[in-house]
Amino acid sequence: MVSEQEVIRVVADVLQIGDRSTGMTVETPLLGAMPEFDSMAVVSIITAMEEEFGLVVDDDDITGEVFETIGTLHDFVNQHA
Repeated sequence: MVSEQEVIRVVADVLQIGDRSTGMTVETPLLGAMPEFDSMAVVSIITAMEEEFGLVVDDDDITGEVFETIGTLHDFVNQHA
């Protein structure tokens, strides 16, 4: 099982947000709430998650709901791990 902190680390690395990630929790909003979190970031995060955690994600599985919060992304990663 992938931890919430591992998901936060990958998101922070991809978005290059540095210390701003220290306050992130499962309730932290992503898509639409962070200026760095755009459509290119979605692709980069999915790619990083696939490489980091050995996931295989179908394009059809990627929805806006997955990227609502750190928690929804964490759940998604664990469903595909």
